Amino acid sequence: MNTSLRGMSRLILPALSLLLCCSAQAAERCIAYVGTYTGAKSKGIYAYELDRASGELKPLGLAAEVKSPSFLAIHPNKKFLYAISEIDTFDGKKAGGVSAYSIDAESGKLTLLNQQTSGGPGPCHVAVDKSGKVVLVANYGGGSIESIPLLADGKLGDVGTFIQHQGKSADASRQEGPHAHSVNISPDNHYVVAADLGLDKLLVYQLDTSKGTLTPNDPPYATVKAGSGPRHFSFHPNGRYGYLINEMACTITGFTWDEKKGILKEIETVSTLPGPVEKGFSTAEVQVHPKGKFLYGSNRGHNSIAVYEIARNGTLRQVEIQPTQGKTPRNFGIDPTGQWLLAANQDSDNIVVFKIDPKTGKLQSTGKTVEVGMPVCVEFLVTGKR
Repeated sequence: MNTSLRGMSRLILPALSLLLCCSAQAAERCIAYVGTYTGAKSKGIYAYELDRASGELKPLGLAAEVKSPSFLAIHPNKKFLYAISEIDTFDGKKAGGVSAYSIDAESGKLTLLNQQTSGGPGPCHVAVDKSGKVVLVANYGGGSIESIPLLADGKLGDVGTFIQHQGKSADASRQEGPHAHSVNISPDNHYVVAADLGLDKLLVYQLDTSKGTLTPNDPPYATVKAGSGPRHFSFHPNGRYGYLINEMACTITGFTWDEKKGILKEIETVSTLPGPVEKGFSTAEVQVHPKGKFLYGSNRGHNSIAVYEIARNGTLRQVEIQPTQGKTPRNFGIDPTGQWLLAANQDSDNIVVFKIDPKTGKLQSTGKTVEVGMPVCVEFLVTGKR
């Protein structure tokens, strides 16, 4: 190849790669499913199409009518969605519900397949393992977790494991007993980490996807400072770190993660606020950016999202604290490309779209928002259909 041709190739090939990447992304369709608390302004799960070029949210309407589907999880094959229902009774017993749906990728609509008990009162979180064989549920009210094997058609099978947590911690008003708040699957799919607000513990379980069962790890848990109130947890994509947001203390605790032994060791704990914890303040969601460079945590009461840069050793440096332009950011979702963050403001009935700066991680206001009654959870589905 002569010099001029070689020079042209250096210019053309990167441009061609960028064009192909943009074309592939343009061909994809991104649907944001929103779980809610039902009432006067909400009837269940809602769907929106996200324009990843502009951040615009196009309403697709009510995807499924169901009572208080607060948290959602999408199957890795993208054909099924699972939702908990924060209801008082299921089949005459004091427990919440779990629903399985098939997804119509064209319309965004959901069709109910079947339902199963959450095993205890007050379900608050749901997850699907990476092989798509097991659904996991955390029950805040009952302080328990449950595994439910999945059938080949996406339906919920019989309960695999029910585990009742035991104990209490420092705050008699909030930690009089166990309150399991989330179930989080390790990157290698071998472990489940359950954050329990009532115990100030992260309980670690070994996951057997062939049986759909959980067994306590050895050691069985990691602890945080008494009165912290563990809520949600997010693994770093590199599999070496994990981050816990503490609801009561308004802090984030970083851990190293030994993926061979399932052991968590604390690195540091940092505040999510610019000042002291005031009455009415608490945290909710925590997520690592898809590229692993940044971490985000939501503050209720303060109504903001704290943004951090993640160092190579897993430590955090606060970048900013961004107002969410609404009340009580219960949850937020980061789209799989890492370009957009959707803040679900539960008590102002709106979802606000922010653009993520790829260099700094800062959240830039887009002025784009949609109204939905008491939004709680945002989950993304990316398909090849438009």
